[in-house]
Amino acid sequence: MTDQSLDNAFLFRQPILDRKQELAGYQLSFHSGEEIGDEADRCDRRYRGAGAPLCAAYTELGMRSALGNSCAFIGIDVDFLQQQAIELLPPENVVLELLLDGLPDKATLTRCHSLRERGYSMALTNYQGIDDRSRPLLPMVDVVKIDLPRTKEDHLRDLAGSLRRLPLKLLAQGVDTREQMEHCRDLGFALFQGRFFAQAEIVSGRRLSASHAALIRLCNLVGHDVDTTVIEDAFKHEPALTLNLLRIVNSVGRLGNRFAQPVTSLRHAIALLGRRQLQRWLSLLLLAPGNDSSDPARSPLLQVAALRGRMMELLIEVGKPGDRKLADLAFLTGILSMMPAALGLPIDEILEQIAVEREVGSALRRHDGLLGILLALLECFDNDDAAGCDGLLTTLPGGFNRQALNTALSVALRWLNGSAD
Repeated sequence: MTDQSLDNAFLFRQPILDRKQELAGYQLSFHSGEEIGDEADRCDRRYRGAGAPLCAAYTELGMRSALGNSCAFIGIDVDFLQQQAIELLPPENVVLELLLDGLPDKATLTRCHSLRERGYSMALTNYQGIDDRSRPLLPMVDVVKIDLPRTKEDHLRDLAGSLRRLPLKLLAQGVDTREQMEHCRDLGFALFQGRFFAQAEIVSGRRLSASHAALIRLCNLVGHDVDTTVIEDAFKHEPALTLNLLRIVNSVGRLGNRFAQPVTSLRHAIALLGRRQLQRWLSLLLLAPGNDSSDPARSPLLQVAALRGRMMELLIEVGKPGDRKLADLAFLTGILSMMPAALGLPIDEILEQIAVEREVGSALRRHDGLLGILLALLECFDNDDAAGCDGLLTTLPGGFNRQALNTALSVALRWLNGSAD
């Protein structure tokens, strides 16, 4: 088994959602880009042998603080299961996925029992029914994973039914569409792994809701750098947004001691928050569920957008250190790239309604320029496409490599969870 290090493999993460479609955790994996075979086989290989480097990621990349309250699902094969390094992982923040092909021997069962007593949660992967492999493990696991691409419909219903009364959660792996998610939810699944939430139906000419239209109007005003009086007047027509803005600015002020008295003036709030932060906040609200919250923990789509924006901003520092304007444009590009999924509109129609810089528009429409290449890179990164990432990295100047991507992910996750700026 070839060891993977933090420097020569991509650190990929795939969201795991609960029944409310909120983020429950991430499946973490390392991918060297050398796997062959079909997608299911490649997934198996990237999880196997990844236990040791993922343990290292918790220290070298600070993944523990980066993941915040999100749980990390980490594949543990039969060899690494016996290693003491597992106990460096925080029990409250990880789920150990047991990657066991054959029947579990006595040593394996003893070790699983010991880890269970230490407070670790475990998941059984590739479940195909109650048999000699699964029977002794089921009393010790909290999650059972069923791989949808490998499971026929009739068998899926039988597998879910056989576990319905057991005190564990069913996780559907490989969920590609919302229809699949809803079907699995009806069968009793509690967790869903995949990027189905970002696969919205795009319909040209779709009418925007009143709340979306209001947000786009405000984004336009801020993007056109109009007088603060005009922005203030537009906010006055949106009392809910005004209240949220005042709350956010007051909260930031109290935490940062930027001012002694609470902010009560809308004009004062706009000035204190600043145009750049105001545009970011409004853009994120376009992606938030119901447009009533900018808390990424509530929306996996918002998580992807915020992470992509922050990672693009960090990567600009690699290629163009000190270019604050380009970094700001990079963040906005990352956020806007998720708008088609959020609004169900083609990007061209969205950009007809939102004022953006030429570099941002070119990146979003055609992946042109440095921003466009970085956007394409992060799209590949989000889709666990190691070959695509490597191909795009070769087109970028020195400094852009696998390690830079992994580091940017860790820093962006810490920022998202409030552990770093």
